[in-house]
Amino acid sequence: MARYYDVHPDNPQPRTIGQVADSIREGALVVYPTDSCFALGCRLGSRDGIDRIRAIRHLDDRHHFTLVCQDFAQLGQFVHVDKDVFRAIKASTPGSYTFILPATREVPRKLLHPKKKTVGVRIPDHVVAQALLAELGEPILSSTLLLPGEEEPMTQGWEIKERLDHMVDAVVDSGDCGTEPTTVIDFSGGEPEIVREGAGDVSRFQ
Repeated sequence: MARYYDVHPDNPQPRTIGQVADSIREGALVVYPTDSCFALGCRLGSRDGIDRIRAIRHLDDRHHFTLVCQDFAQLGQFVHVDKDVFRAIKASTPGSYTFILPATREVPRKLLHPKKKTVGVRIPDHVVAQALLAELGEPILSSTLLLPGEEEPMTQGWEIKERLDHMVDAVVDSGDCGTEPTTVIDFSGGEPEIVREGAGDVSRFQ
């Protein structure tokens, strides 16, 4: 059964955040809130976590996983960012955007798009997600909690706990999340390509 953590949305309890971070370090697959919607997350190098996310969401090997990062300095360890792209991303973070960029060698091969060698990265504008990232000290490998055959992500933490009780190890609930996933911008070709229009304003990339 999954552990259920009720976290204050504005002042996350340090002890609880520490427990969740410890579980991620030990290989747990968790559901946690972001500024767009709930996400499935695990440690960067967790093969079991990756396989479980693929199984829950029915994903193929072309799916772009996202590295959810605490800040720009951390993001820069995992993707190659040139000057023009740097300015565009810097102006849009933290926020509800996912950027697809060429990955560095720090990213496990299993996470890369098989042909492009790219990965998604984002910096969330969410108090609880940021607290968890700060405590963990590394990115969380993530994917939107959108179940097969459903058009919108789940929004209620208790409902997620009931539905995925035997599929995940923990659910972090700080209140309702939105139903709109991030806007996805592909910078791997140099120029911005809008892959998915979501919660983030696309006008600055058009």
